[in-house]
Amino acid sequence: MIELFNAREVDEMRPAGRFVASVLTALREAAGVGVNLLELDALAARMIADRGATSCYIDYHPSFGAMPFGFSLCTSVNDAVLHGLPHDYALLDGDLLSVDFACSVDGWVADSAVSLVVGAADPADLALITTTELALEAGIAAAVVGNKLGDIGAAIGDVARAAGLPINLQFGGHGVGRTMHGDPHVPNDGRAGRGLPLRAGLVIAIEPWFMHGTDAIWTDPDGWTLRSADGSRGAHSEHTIAITENGPLVLTAR
Repeated sequence: MIELFNAREVDEMRPAGRFVASVLTALREAAGVGVNLLELDALAARMIADRGATSCYIDYHPSFGAMPFGFSLCTSVNDAVLHGLPHDYALLDGDLLSVDFACSVDGWVADSAVSLVVGAADPADLALITTTELALEAGIAAAVVGNKLGDIGAAIGDVARAAGLPINLQFGGHGVGRTMHGDPHVPNDGRAGRGLPLRAGLVIAIEPWFMHGTDAIWTDPDGWTLRSADGSRGAHSEHTIAITENGPLVLTAR
């Protein structure tokens, strides 16, 4: 079911968005060569506890997950492109890290993701990250009253194609509200002028993610982490936004 939220409810979502943004900022500053993924997860867990917030991931167990997720973050490194299960791994010089974080504050959820390179960066990795960020900006710009859901996907897809990147449509954005994943599904490609009419009060997560050389993925033996089929690296950028009469409102702006 697709929900529309009134102006008061959207305003009540702002603290969740600000908190998620603050956690990702702290994680970005903490990430570095030699830092363990479990240290990053522990930092997020402490911030959640200090804020009195609730993790959206700890008990999360959708059909595609082998077991409840059990951690506060998704930490995807290099060819791990989505849903990276935190584990005992110290980041190496040049690693491409994507961090996805969602939690609930006062009953409202916000969801966001950021990608970065620790240490010396390969220019190709930086370009990949930049492409996801540009695609996110394009998708947000298309999220206006009077457009259709396909306009968001088309805007994202155009950026990917201009960069020569393939697009996977198995996972994408989604509705956000009282729960982390709701309707509608927001694909990272589409046909302009097609699909659900965008109305004020729709709150969605827009999340472009691309891989250097493929659109195919496989599931790691950990039962959660999704990896590129050819071993190429991936990047992921995401914001939770509200569609308003005055344009898109980025709730998780950092």
